[in-house]
Amino acid sequence: MTTRRDLLIIAGGAALLSGCRDEPRRAVSVPDVVVVGTRQGLVVLGGPHPRGLGREAVTSADGAAAGTLGRDHAGQPALVRLDPAAGELGRPLPLAVGWLPRVITADGGSCALTRTPAAARPAARARTKIMVLSGTGQQEYDLSGVVEPDAFTQDATGLFVLEWLPAAAPDHYRVRRLDLATGSLQPLLTRDKSPVPAGAEEEMRGDGRQAVLSPDRQILYTLYTHQPGHLHTRDLLAGRSSGVHAFVHVLHLAQGWAYCLDLPDPFGLGPAEGQALAVSADGQRLAIAHAMAGVVLYADTAALAIEGTATVPKVAAAASLAFAPDEQRLLVGAGTTVTALKPGGTVQAGWTVPAPVRGLGVSSDASRIYVGGADEVLWLDAATGGVRGRAPVSGLTELRHVR
Repeated sequence: MTTRRDLLIIAGGAALLSGCRDEPRRAVSVPDVVVVGTRQGLVVLGGPHPRGLGREAVTSADGAAAGTLGRDHAGQPALVRLDPAAGELGRPLPLAVGWLPRVITADGGSCALTRTPAAARPAARARTKIMVLSGTGQQEYDLSGVVEPDAFTQDATGLFVLEWLPAAAPDHYRVRRLDLATGSLQPLLTRDKSPVPAGAEEEMRGDGRQAVLSPDRQILYTLYTHQPGHLHTRDLLAGRSSGVHAFVHVLHLAQGWAYCLDLPDPFGLGPAEGQALAVSADGQRLAIAHAMAGVVLYADTAALAIEGTATVPKVAAAASLAFAPDEQRLLVGAGTTVTALKPGGTVQAGWTVPAPVRGLGVSSDASRIYVGGADEVLWLDAATGGVRGRAPVSGLTELRHVR
């Protein structure tokens, strides 16, 4: 149900602020479906169902599905699954009070919930309860220690989780697979699909800065920064130290293997929010930006190797990245500047926006660039950088997805 508070939050879905250069004087709707984070929770702008989703809402890594707490047709607590661009996905699923949605599949078919909210560093606890809810039923798992859901396997028969260690004072973690049929936690496979030997599971201490899903939904790429003393599985097996401060964790959701793509200095140094990750629309390239250093790396996703670099203006600010769907440009946001890079990494254009960039996105036809700003979302003409619209959004913290 849309409340009066929701209507105030999503007022930008129907009207524009005035007084911006190149901006139409009349009110217009947001041309595409845009999902943003706010201090009040997730908000959907544009499309047939603009709405506030609430503080507890989550989206899939690609923004194709969302899950939020609501009520079923009898007025009882339920999980509501929806496609932000279309509406609800099936009937609301009954849910006991106290469960919070944490991870949802891209098709909205399955959702993992916990009794505790997401946290950068979870509190110590002896056991963790996880609920997996789908249209075919629900299953509860009672696991030893501190376990946080991270992503479903592609076929939704397993759930990748972060197991925090030690449970009494968690300060590092390892990625494991929860078999939803047996309830057992299992180690991941290596890149050659071999089981990881006992004692060789990677344990990470850094920050999972940002995760992006490959277009075919088979691989989850997560940028990790600040990794003091981290050793990859390959380093543990070889008895050596990597010495890296940042890497992209590559998790194959269909085959169950993981690999770490090491990033050179200065990646991993400086504020985590000053570094960002994006994957191209064809899934063949990754881009990783370090705003303070003014560097963008390109990586080949098949070889899992760095293949090139580009230089952008150095800005001590949060970084945002977005590939254009037509593969012609990479957009880099930092401070009040949006820089467009050609495929080879040379700068094509640079545009100034009214406030520090809080997330970037591109429309499916590549004609509009969306920019999160101070209590608003802007959309720019992709050819000229001119502002074509502004939608006010109270308490905006980040632009998440454009559909």
